Amino acid sequence: MENAEDAIRYRASELIDYAAALFAAAGCDGDKPATIAAGLVEADLLGHTTHGLQLASTYLGELETGGMIPRGEPEIVADRGGTVTWDGRCLPGVWLATRAVDLAVERAAVHGVVTVVVRRSHHIGCLAAFLQRATDRGLMITIASSDPAAASVAPYGGRKAVFTPNPIAVGIPTDGSPILIDISASITTNGMAGRLRREGKRFPGPWALDGSGVPTDDPAALVGDLPGTLLPVGGMDYGHKGFGLALMVEALTQGLGGFGRAEAPKGLGASVFLQVIDPEVFGGAEAFRRETGWLATACRDTPPVPGVDAVRLPGQRGLDHKRHALANGVGLYPGIMESLAQHAVKFGITPPTHV
Repeated sequence: MENAEDAIRYRASELIDYAAALFAAAGCDGDKPATIAAGLVEADLLGHTTHGLQLASTYLGELETGGMIPRGEPEIVADRGGTVTWDGRCLPGVWLATRAVDLAVERAAVHGVVTVVVRRSHHIGCLAAFLQRATDRGLMITIASSDPAAASVAPYGGRKAVFTPNPIAVGIPTDGSPILIDISASITTNGMAGRLRREGKRFPGPWALDGSGVPTDDPAALVGDLPGTLLPVGGMDYGHKGFGLALMVEALTQGLGGFGRAEAPKGLGASVFLQVIDPEVFGGAEAFRRETGWLATACRDTPPVPGVDAVRLPGQRGLDHKRHALANGVGLYPGIMESLAQHAVKFGITPPTHV
């Protein structure tokens, strides 16, 4: 979790209203401003501060330059009921992914399993922020994303970047709180690497390669005339695991969408895969929750190793953070509100006051 305990706090509803006003003023139509704003603030509620409102200034800049398209609908490339492919036309990715999840949730009642692929989406933000839209309805969800126009992760054994971090997230309902898995094929994200570089800090370990292929803990090695790369999950010893995960995500997102690196696209964007499963059409929803609930309890009850207070399930800390933030205010990482100030002045919008 990246949020500091002493951060300045704001009411979640007021942050959503503020961000929505900015995106509306920037030209986004319909429900796009509110959906984008809610998705970004949800990431901050869960504690993913590099992928919450931290991204709003970048998105607003993309709207200004034309990299993100503010108005319109995705193009339907294919629709076979249980499988859907959209061309996102560089529309706001958080909005597109939200629409896609909601469509899959709706159709899961009929088809049981629904898969939606979106090509040429803009950046979709934090994957974990979408999961409860399905798990709150008793549905399991998988969502993955890649950017075919960017590369910052080398294949295992190589030193030239081919992939993006290629995150994948899974939401699993249980008989209690859901399990919310949000991981990537690289050891860390570009957002975190950029933050550490700006702050003059280093990685906790050799999470990257410099331009010569030498392991390093310096995020500055990722930029410059001879840029390095992020290492895949597993690092120098077991990076074949992250390499395999990256290949899978590329196939699910770009391969199934029929658009990716082979087309050499430009600009910030995303290819997206998501799948929603209704356990009721398999062994039954009650049986599913019984099994996942047993597993969750068994994991939590496992005696911890020395130095660890307790075993936590994926998403448990984020859900605790969300409950605390809704009750006491969202603690924004330093610099986020300042990054939005120029846009607020430009559009004549008053920022919220802290609690």
